[in-house]
Amino acid sequence: MDAPAGLETQLRSAKRNIALLTAAQAILGSVGPLCFSVGGLAGYQLLGSDKTLATAPLTGFNLGVALGAVAVAVSARFLGRKAGFILGASLAALGGLLAALALFRQDFWMFAMGLLLIGVSSGFTQKIRFAAADASPSFYKPKAISWILAGGIVSAIVGPQLAIWLKTSFEPVLFAGSFIGLVPLALAAAIILGFLKLPKLNQTSETAKSARPLSQIVLTRKFLTGMICGISTYALMTFMMTGAPLAMVIGCGFSSELATLGIQWHVIAMFAPSFFTGMLISRFGAEKVVAIGLVILMACAVVAHAGIELWNFWAALVLLGCGWNFGFIGATSIVASSYQPSEADKVQGFHDIFLFATVALSSFSSGRIFTVYGWSVMNLLVWPVTLVCLVLIILQLRAQKRAV
Repeated sequence: MDAPAGLETQLRSAKRNIALLTAAQAILGSVGPLCFSVGGLAGYQLLGSDKTLATAPLTGFNLGVALGAVAVAVSARFLGRKAGFILGASLAALGGLLAALALFRQDFWMFAMGLLLIGVSSGFTQKIRFAAADASPSFYKPKAISWILAGGIVSAIVGPQLAIWLKTSFEPVLFAGSFIGLVPLALAAAIILGFLKLPKLNQTSETAKSARPLSQIVLTRKFLTGMICGISTYALMTFMMTGAPLAMVIGCGFSSELATLGIQWHVIAMFAPSFFTGMLISRFGAEKVVAIGLVILMACAVVAHAGIELWNFWAALVLLGCGWNFGFIGATSIVASSYQPSEADKVQGFHDIFLFATVALSSFSSGRIFTVYGWSVMNLLVWPVTLVCLVLIILQLRAQKRAV
């Protein structure tokens, strides 16, 4: 009778932490949609005749996320995970102020540095999904990750709407108000994070097992499959999402408000399925859910390539978000099941450095490929990446069948 009672206490504590982490994720998660809604357009207006660097600030954002993946591991070791998350929220406020100042000064590279700092903050935010999983019993991990990502529905509304509502608040300096609006959001998230009571990873019985070397963990088939599929799904999503506002506004003449609303629907589609993605993973397995996500990404490429009407862009962005949800949550679940709690920090840090370095490269290449080759070529690049990931998933499923 003691074991069930102890498990119930652990689950109750996990649910409390997950509720707080979900609220913080909902607030801090709005940073990314805001940046991707207007970051490329703001960068475009700051440049001269050569517009190929328009998405460089968004590349700075994604490089910042990669740096944040390292910083959050270091801060967790020396300050604790709760203090680290509060520090990350504070960096979002500082980065928002720097980006706004850069827009007032018409300084492109200062703007890129502001988004870099905001990205570092988002690197801390990315750790929230792992913190929720680490604080949960093994059977509850997929649902914990799904609930954290479900908080992104709020982010999908808050981020783009801030970009629209505050775009002209300091006119003629467009978008400065949008970035200043990040400050009160970040401070609210920091207050919420102050109520966390996260368990120490070394206090569970599972962590009594000896931790394996990092090289041994990352060379397992399960980890490699989850990591490659997660990176590919996230990179494709970023690649298309970064280029879409430029294609809509610069390439097709739609208003920036319509482009921002497209990003809003995209981000809603990224997180809305999270209410049942965890249940699908528990019932059918993470690998099959990832496969569904990859097929949806292929459908996104088909719709985007079919035309340049408003519905093509919006429908493609919605499919892009849904495909990311299934692909990334499924891949994260695969990765989370490949290591022990005592191995969490080093494995997650390794994973997220590669993840967001690749995502940074995808956002940088998005602007250049759009400028040089156009939107249609961008859509075609989805196919080889998704096909390679599908092959990896099929091989992983076959390996699991042989092991049974």
